Amino acid sequence: MPETAQLFITCLIDSLYPSTAESVVRVLQHLGVQVEAPPGQTCCGQPAFNAGLRPQAAPIARHTIEVFEKTSGPIVIPSGSCAAMIRIGYLELFAHEPPWLERARRLAERTFEFTEFVVDYLCVTDLNASYPGRLTYHPSCHLLRELGVDRQPRQLLKSLRGVEFVELPWAADCCGFGGVFSVEQPEISTAMLARKIENIQAASAPLVVACDAGCITNIQGGLLRLGRPERVVHIADLLAEALSLGGSHAG
Repeated sequence: MPETAQLFITCLIDSLYPSTAESVVRVLQHLGVQVEAPPGQTCCGQPAFNAGLRPQAAPIARHTIEVFEKTSGPIVIPSGSCAAMIRIGYLELFAHEPPWLERARRLAERTFEFTEFVVDYLCVTDLNASYPGRLTYHPSCHLLRELGVDRQPRQLLKSLRGVEFVELPWAADCCGFGGVFSVEQPEISTAMLARKIENIQAASAPLVVACDAGCITNIQGGLLRLGRPERVVHIADLLAEALSLGGSHAG
């Protein structure tokens, strides 16, 4: 019986990059995983939580828990920030509400970021796929710092036949997005993005791969405003293309 996973689509992917969600489904199905997407899912509550609006974040988080606890199997999220919210933020949010804290813990135990699920849960480090091109990788902040996921996307990228993987200078530096941070601190955010783009230029890679739609949107927007030729894509889109599964923006 194939493994069944629940897909948490995330707000940005649902609104801006629905084809990325399709790429996630295609890659997981290629690996023998059945994918379900609970229709009642909404936002995880992270924007309100990060803005310090805990009373507003709590009902959104409760709704997410209620939707997904009716399902079974691992929960896969193509976003380090949303996965971190469920795995870490919910435990903080409900620290003083024991019944909800226990429900949040059970949900957290089932939750994986996409590359983490592929590498650590499915134990797949080589997709036997090809991408004959030069690329670099931008590690998003929540994925790297809160979840400690860095080895997994790198393993998947470096396993591609024909790929030329180059390190991004000062890769761990934030791109300046940070959700509400980019709105509340636009001058600092803009300076951080400018430095990230300088490092992308230094890498001389036409393709930048990331695992979070927020980073992709921010970096790609900066590149477009400068008339730069580099493209930023979600790792699921690249892997779908490398597997010839269609639905990718990596070309």
